[in-house]
Amino acid sequence: MGNPQYGLGYRTCPRRQRKLNACLIIVERFRKSVRCLPCHKEYTAIDTSLIFWNNIVSACGVPNIIISDRDLKFTSEFWTNLYDILGTKPAFSTAYHPQTDGLAERVIQTMEDILRRFCAYGMEYKEHEGYTHDWVTLLPAVQLAYNKMRQ
Repeated sequence: MGNPQYGLGYRTCPRRQRKLNACLIIVERFRKSVRCLPCHKEYTAIDTSLIFWNNIVSACGVPNIIISDRDLKFTSEFWTNLYDILGTKPAFSTAYHPQTDGLAERVIQTMEDILRRFCAYGMEYKEHEGYTHDWVTLLPAVQLAYNKMRQ
């Protein structure tokens, strides 16, 4: 199998103490695996690309295609140059037609639903400060649960 193909999307989440209020969700299109990376909705294109580079490219290799919406975080000159350097083909969904990347959009919606339920219905996670319902500390468990589901 060739290099991976990814779908990217942001979702806003409740602000927490570390000022993280968004999640970059990355879907590997063939295996349908997901990576959820906490971040801030005000991150720039450079911040977003560094998150992608440090967490995805360094671990999984350079993708052939990256599909995303037309958010400036993915369409800026910086990303365009990065696509050229990596030899990656960008593909952007059409405005008001997110079904262009239906798989990633569906996974992102599912992850959002799971997180909301974990936090609302009392899933507790023990950390050094005590028990929490915080979405950032629950994110690895949600990611693991999704990736272990039968697709």
